[in-house]
Amino acid sequence: MSSRLVGVGVGPGDPELVTVKGVNALRAAEVVVVPVMDSGEEGRAEATVVHYVPRDKVLRVVFALNERTDRARREAAWDAAGERVAELLRRHASVAFATIGDPNVYSTFTYLAQTVAQAVPGTVIETVPGITAMQDLAARSGAVLTEGTEPLTLVPVTAGSAVLKDALAGPGTVVAYKFGRQAAEVAEALRETGRIRDAVWGSALGLAQETIRPADELDGEPLPYLSTLIAPARRLGGRGGKL
Repeated sequence: MSSRLVGVGVGPGDPELVTVKGVNALRAAEVVVVPVMDSGEEGRAEATVVHYVPRDKVLRVVFALNERTDRARREAAWDAAGERVAELLRRHASVAFATIGDPNVYSTFTYLAQTVAQAVPGTVIETVPGITAMQDLAARSGAVLTEGTEPLTLVPVTAGSAVLKDALAGPGTVVAYKFGRQAAEVAEALRETGRIRDAVWGSALGLAQETIRPADELDGEPLPYLSTLIAPARRLGGRGGKL
């Protein structure tokens, strides 16, 4: 019988935002893998998972989660992590991989699944969707993501501030992920495009250190790496104006 690898989205950090299906998948797996940058740390995914499964069922696997400049080192880390999970799948019928947010949205699970598929042919790979940071920030801040025919653009600012500026020049809502280290450039782009007034940013959503602030208070100081920004669409037509 083929082993099963399930990528489970566990949301942005608030344990109450894990879906029922996600909890069931975590509990059904024989082992739950959580990604960390260092074997001694407890990452955000693990902190959420242990609300639902025993800690001795959770295994930390080191990934180069923040390595963006050294491609060889990053891919070597992916290969090592993939082989570690492949070993588990050779011994266990089911392994869950817990990822913050959603496993199909800028998730480490994507690279892991590709590696495991080659290392353990026949492995059944599935995903369980999770609530994303932009959904949580919208709920906590009152920002509306989309109305009527408005588009929604999601930009990882690690791709550069020029990509964000292009998106902000468009008509719809723009969400920026991973912008903390480039907060000054993000604030500048928002001001240049006239989009800063209604924009809001947040970090550590659902955690004790949660911060949610208007974007016009950005002062150029670096923010936590996993900060999220929402710049709502320009809405001048009143209720239902974009229908």
